Amino acid sequence: MANLKEVRVRIASVKSTRQITSAMKMVAASKLRRAQNAILGMRPYAQKLHEIMQNLSSGMDGSDEGIYAQNRGNESVLLVPVTSNRGLCGAFNANIIKATTNYIHTNLPAQLKSGNVDLYCIGKKGADIFKSRGYSIVEINTDIFDDLTFDNSVVIAEELMQIFAEKKHDQIILIYNQFKNAAVQVLQVEQFLPVSKSIADESAAEAEPKANYIFEPNKEEILEALVPKSIKVQLYKALADSLAAEHGARMTAMHQATENADSLLKDLNLSYNKARQAAITNEILEIVSGAEALKG
Repeated sequence: MANLKEVRVRIASVKSTRQITSAMKMVAASKLRRAQNAILGMRPYAQKLHEIMQNLSSGMDGSDEGIYAQNRGNESVLLVPVTSNRGLCGAFNANIIKATTNYIHTNLPAQLKSGNVDLYCIGKKGADIFKSRGYSIVEINTDIFDDLTFDNSVVIAEELMQIFAEKKHDQIILIYNQFKNAAVQVLQVEQFLPVSKSIADESAAEAEPKANYIFEPNKEEILEALVPKSIKVQLYKALADSLAAEHGARMTAMHQATENADSLLKDLNLSYNKARQAAITNEILEIVSGAEALKG
């Protein structure tokens, strides 16, 4: 009977866990819908803005593109890994942490040795891991995903732009998960600063040549206004991508956990029924044996 009690306790525990994972799956699905609509609505705007900036800068000398396009090499690099504040989302955070670590040790071994590699961590999970591993962290932001809006992301973008403008770092790299669908996230490692002429999507590079427009004011003034705007949009797009990817990863992970709980419940119920049947059979045998002994 003790065995039966153990199985009953396990069944109750698995049922409770299944209720939690099922609820988390539904919550993630609800949040995913909003985050997915936000990023899908953002991408065409970001792509068009990058196309305009690329078309403006294509015929200009690189020296006219402002401080945010100055290529100073990579003697001092700031990495911006974007993770989540909470777990239970599969390999979402682990992939970012692994990609950041690999990038540092593969591309920046000399800078790491000389202490010229810093991290600006967005998300609690990544910050906790990198802090425990002894990496140099200049800033930690864990509040942005509580209310992700363009205005809130601009604060981070302007801080990164100021770091670059003051020459504290020669290069700033974004590392984040790009949302593709609920089950697939694409790891992205892209240069945030300095601004590259290849910042536009490949589709923009393959676009047909545009007409020779007359610009008012001149190209230089328009580009001077567009570059900071494009930088801020690029960061917001990365954060929105990461948020949608997080909800998709969590929904998928909770769906798999719920299915695993269903499978485990099926096995436990089978084990419970077998044990119960064995216990009943043993009781019947004891009763029959006792009756036979009385007859004798």
